[in-house]
Amino acid sequence: MPARLAVAFEEKFGILPIEAYGCTECSPGVAVNAPDAHGTEVNQTGNRPGTIGLPLPGMAVRIVDPESAEVLGFDTPGLMWVKGPNVMRGYLDKPELTREVLVDGWYNTGDIAAVAEDGFITITDRLSRFSKIGGEMVPHIKIEETLHDLAQLEEQSFAVASLPDERRGERLVVLHTLEDSRIADIVSALGGADLPNLWKPKADAFFKVDALPYLGTGKLDLKAIKTLAAERAG
Repeated sequence: MPARLAVAFEEKFGILPIEAYGCTECSPGVAVNAPDAHGTEVNQTGNRPGTIGLPLPGMAVRIVDPESAEVLGFDTPGLMWVKGPNVMRGYLDKPELTREVLVDGWYNTGDIAAVAEDGFITITDRLSRFSKIGGEMVPHIKIEETLHDLAQLEEQSFAVASLPDERRGERLVVLHTLEDSRIADIVSALGGADLPNLWKPKADAFFKVDALPYLGTGKLDLKAIKTLAAERAG
């Protein structure tokens, strides 16, 4: 959940959302935040905003390099694999797809995450929502969050996609639903944002659309966004 949405929810309802993480293939729970425990002798942190919490009992989490599969250390983003009694045996009648996501009982979530030394997990992005630009992995969601913060918007108004680029491999495209007159100020503010320069879309990478496409689940339709980006950016 974007921080801006959690803050807006707490301001409106007086309740801070507590995040968890799961997927159908894991029945579905993997990790969860819980209210902090305070006692006379023990104070235990159960909730860390911005994370998906701690792995459920019996669950193991492994963070690996997306290309080499090398196991990574604490606080280093990589592809998240999980293992536990709740992980599926496979997709029905789809052995090839099963082999793509299951290795020795470990399930490839497709999410990029980092694990802190005390076990809290932070989701960085979906692997499918990264661009490889000049050999560097560039996360779309982080860029979207920054743009929304700069524009002081709570509702999804930006969607980042990528298109092939002969020189750098890929290039960023930003679809938005704002008036074009606002983009110049946002791009100017983006110059001072705490992002690597490679992650900062240029002014000519922004394209206005009437509405961002969504799936029936309420999530952004990433395939349709990429098609729109190709149509607008050429």
